[in-house]
Amino acid sequence: MPVITLDDVKRALVEGAGVDAGVDLERGIATLTFEELGYDSLAVLETGLRLGRENGVEIDDEQLADIETPQDLADAVNLALAEAAVA
Repeated sequence: MPVITLDDVKRALVEGAGVDAGVDLERGIATLTFEELGYDSLAVLETGLRLGRENGVEIDDEQLADIETPQDLADAVNLALAEAAVA
């Protein structure tokens, strides 16, 4: 079973939403909010859907709306992967 890491989240953010000039994704981003990183809710939604598609799982839009940090996003995708593995 694949596992999503923060590096996967960073890559998907860059591919889907890009990086604003003042955003430093190389620092410890796990607990920083997406807002602090310069990303809006649309970027979070797109990134979550992208990671889900890449890994063959679906993540509910409502669940993605509640995600605040990159670690939360990685955890949500990993939970979906674990649930799919036992289904």
